Amino acid sequence: MLNDQSHQLSSLAELVSGRIVGNSDLMINGVSAIDTAKKGQITFAVEEKFLDAAHESEASCIIVPQHIKECETTLLQAENPRFAFSKIASLFAPPRRMTAGIHASSVIDSSATIGREVALGPHVVIDENANIADSVAIFPNTYVGRNVSIGNNTIIHANVTLEEGVQIGSNCIIHAGTVIGSDGFGFVENGGKHYKIPQIGIVIIEDNVEIGSNCSIDRAAAGATIIHSGTKMDNLIHIAHNVEIGHDGLIIAQVGISGSVTVGDNVIFAGQAGVAGHLSIGDRTVVAARAGVTKPIAGNMHVSGFPAKPHNEERKILASMSKLPELLKKVTQLTTAVQRLARRIDKSEEGRY
Repeated sequence: MLNDQSHQLSSLAELVSGRIVGNSDLMINGVSAIDTAKKGQITFAVEEKFLDAAHESEASCIIVPQHIKECETTLLQAENPRFAFSKIASLFAPPRRMTAGIHASSVIDSSATIGREVALGPHVVIDENANIADSVAIFPNTYVGRNVSIGNNTIIHANVTLEEGVQIGSNCIIHAGTVIGSDGFGFVENGGKHYKIPQIGIVIIEDNVEIGSNCSIDRAAAGATIIHSGTKMDNLIHIAHNVEIGHDGLIIAQVGISGSVTVGDNVIFAGQAGVAGHLSIGDRTVVAARAGVTKPIAGNMHVSGFPAKPHNEERKILASMSKLPELLKKVTQLTTAVQRLARRIDKSEEGRY
């Protein structure tokens, strides 16, 4: 939901270190997508081909790359139009915050530490020796287990479970239904039976991490499962025990990462990708949607397919597969022709004797 504030375009340009081409005195009262923008609103066009659509939308200003210099509509040139739009949008649609205070139905153990300006919604449970830092917001029906710590300005949405010993950094966002610190899937077979291996480690979530809804991040069997700072996770993701995810990664929906995997910095996992256990994935790797990683991957690679391989190689394989029906038909024709030729040769050889 947008608020009802208005901002002068010149102040928005200053916010994003942009340059105005046109009327700097415009008052902007909202942000919008290209196809719905109205008078008084600002939108963005990352490429010149989108300018016509932006202009037709009646937007008062269009955020554009720096190389776009002319348009009938006022322009705000920015080095990164998407990022500039995001910063401006945050002025009109600030994150939802709870009012500081502790709801009467919350249950807080006497040994827990609660910082200043903390907001606890209905039916929040704070267990023994938990440490909640300043300006934390915890939405209803969330459980914060024993010895859990949560850093400054972190937001925990409804129905989240933080099991014993979990460490959450500052400025994190954890969305509804996520479970952090559940037991890793560890069993040992003996005599045809499976026996549980105690999972005695913890989970560490560093600063500025965002975790989507209904994710599961398992505690380590020993040591720690770690999500390093700046990583952003979509919904419905499973991170198994003793996994370590590097800084500033992106993990899209329905990704599954098996136990004891080490992932470098700035790695991207597209939707439904999977990683087998005990592997390492180097910095700046991109794992395409539905790829299955079964071997270690060096850094700076783009992989796809199952088993995952360099993307260009996988594209060639897929292109070849589309030709398989035609190729099979030709092989059948050639096989038939060879068989006929063989029969003729046999008859010819018989005629000599």
